[in-house]
Amino acid sequence: MTSHPLRPSRRSVFSAALALGAATVLPAAASGAARAATGYGRPRAVPQITGCEGWTAREPSEDVVVLDSRPQRIIVHHTASPNVTDYSLQRAHALARAIQTYHMDVQGWIDTGQHFTVSRGAFVLEGRHHSLAALGSGDRMVRGAHCVGQNSAAIGIENEGTYTTQEPPAVQFSALADLCAHVCRQYDVSPSEIYGHRDFNSTACPGDRLYAMLPRLRQDVARRLGSTQPVEQPRWPVNLPLDWSADPEAAARSLTEYLPPDLLDRIGSH
Repeated sequence: MTSHPLRPSRRSVFSAALALGAATVLPAAASGAARAATGYGRPRAVPQITGCEGWTAREPSEDVVVLDSRPQRIIVHHTASPNVTDYSLQRAHALARAIQTYHMDVQGWIDTGQHFTVSRGAFVLEGRHHSLAALGSGDRMVRGAHCVGQNSAAIGIENEGTYTTQEPPAVQFSALADLCAHVCRQYDVSPSEIYGHRDFNSTACPGDRLYAMLPRLRQDVARRLGSTQPVEQPRWPVNLPLDWSADPEAAARSLTEYLPPDLLDRIGSH
C-alpha cells in the first residue's frame, strides 16, 4: 500500500475561514455505478455533500495523506455537543468550522479528524480535506484521525449531538443511512461492517442510544443498496470499560468528540 501526500491549495487565513462562505454542495462522483448495478442492486441518487470550501475550511497544517486502498469499514461517532434545535445550513457550517478549530488548535491534528459530518438538520459535510474526492474515486481513502487503530482502515462519520439518552432526529438518521449506503456502494463495503467508535476504543461514543440503533442502521443501509435480506451483525468485541461512568455529562467530558460549550459562540453560528 502506498500513500500520496497532497498539498492543499492555499486559501484564506484563520480569521477569514471563520466567516460563512457560499455553499459548495458537491454530489459525490458516481464511479461506483457499475458496482451498484451488480453487487448492490439498482443505483440510487448520491447524497449531496458540502465540500470543505463550501463551509470555508482552514487549510490543513500539513499534507493530507491519501492512501491507495479502500476502507474496510465505517465507524459512527457523535460530536457530544448540545442537541440543538437549529437545523439550518448556517449552523451546520459553523459546526464544521468549530470541529476543525478544536481538532487543529486543541488536539493538535493537521485537519478535521473525521471524513464526514452529519448535522442535526441532515446536512452532510466533508470533514478532512480530499475525503470527498477519494470517495468519488472508489479506490482511495484519506487517512483520518477519528479512531485509534482504524484511521487507515475506516471511514469516520461524526453526527452532531449527544446520544447517550436521546436518539438523533429522524432526518439526521436518514441522512446518515444515505451517506453510509453511498460509502458502502463506492467502496464495496458490506453494511455489516458499520460499527460504533466504542467497538474499537475505550469511549462511550456514539452514545448508548445511537449505538443501540446501529443494527437498524445496517438494515436501512442494506435496503438502500437493494437488499431485503437480514444483515449479519458484526461479531466485534465492545471495548467499553465495565466501570464507565453512568453520568452522561462526565462521559461527554472524556470524549475526544467533545467540543467546549462556548466554541460555537466564539466563532459565530451565522
